[in-house]
Amino acid sequence: MIVPNGAVIAVVDGKRLQLFQNKGHEPHIDLAPLAEPVLEPVNAGSGTRHRSSLANPDSRRMEEDDFVAAAASYLNKEALQGRVRQLMVIADPRSLGELRRHFHPALTERLIAELAKDMTGLAPGEIEAALMRA
Repeated sequence: MIVPNGAVIAVVDGKRLQLFQNKGHEPHIDLAPLAEPVLEPVNAGSGTRHRSSLANPDSRRMEEDDFVAAAASYLNKEALQGRVRQLMVIADPRSLGELRRHFHPALTERLIAELAKDMTGLAPGEIEAALMRA
């Protein structure tokens, strides 16, 4: 996968948001870690909208959905303020679906790629290697 120079890569799961910026020039990938933002989940996840008792997620899943919604809100703000021009999102499939529900149209315009894999907690070199294989 080719990641443009300067693109921001967001690696998300239900508990953590890691941000990187690609400092490498195409086709090379050189991820530089960015500061992890402090997110405050506000019960905006999709779990509160389920009607059937069989479909209701447990409290852990609802907390994860809330965190993912807060991560989307942070990314939306960054895109709206012009700090993110190109964004790649890497998240486990469930979290990626929840993220999409909360993306602002301005963020969607800046989205260059999505990868449905759980890569949180991996070192930048491991993420770079996975992106080169993708």
